[in-house]
Amino acid sequence: MVTGSDGGARRRYPRPAGLLYSAYERRLLNEIDRRRLPHHVAVLADGNRRWARANAPGETLAAGYQAGAAKLLEFARWCDDLGLGIVTLWVLSTENLSRSTQDEVLPLLDIIVDLVRDLADQHDWVVQVVGALDLLPVAVADNLRQAAAATRGRSGMHINVAVSYGGRHELRDAFRSLLATEAARGTTLEELVETLEIDQISSHLYTAGQPDPDLIIRTSGEQRLSGFLMWQSAHSEFYFHEALWPDFRRVDFLRALRAFTQRERRFGH
Repeated sequence: MVTGSDGGARRRYPRPAGLLYSAYERRLLNEIDRRRLPHHVAVLADGNRRWARANAPGETLAAGYQAGAAKLLEFARWCDDLGLGIVTLWVLSTENLSRSTQDEVLPLLDIIVDLVRDLADQHDWVVQVVGALDLLPVAVADNLRQAAAATRGRSGMHINVAVSYGGRHELRDAFRSLLATEAARGTTLEELVETLEIDQISSHLYTAGQPDPDLIIRTSGEQRLSGFLMWQSAHSEFYFHEALWPDFRRVDFLRALRAFTQRERRFGH
């Protein structure tokens, strides 16, 4: 409510554009088959640096990363509102970690630590950090682990935060873990060659025990996965959107879900 010039109360009504947006959002929700919603959604939140250059001239690229982190938290809430079970957010690749200068990486790492803490502070979400954390500064890796550890035992939506993540690194680490486990059991290399099964490899991935992503979304107009969840995405559906990540809206997400529920999934056939 606001006060009018005569001192009386005057109701504040939404702007027409806001009303149209809300009506369109409701229409999209009605068009989504809730029975076919994905259980696991993964997102490549791409375009933060381009967003900073276009929307925050004169500021450092950290402005884009900060806007992107805020959108990731908002995105997680959208997923929770719809009852999705698992969300994977890719926030930093091993390639970006190695290519970027320290002046760019250090502020980004601080933003990522704050994001993981914010996710851990929300509701009853379970937060898991996945990636080659040994490539990060020790203090950063420890902070990420501590924030995630505080969410153990919860029963809400599971959020994977992919930090210092690369698909090839994940497969390398999975095979290293598998070989070490089998060696400890006394399995010879010759025996492993004869008996190795796909499920054995899956059980050593960063996301071991989780269902593979049903839907993978990438923003900023790029139509490639860049190694994201290479193993797990074999039967995923992909949705590419032109918006830079900080500009990605809830209606854009609902459109992605509507498209997913309308597809006939063939699982490789």
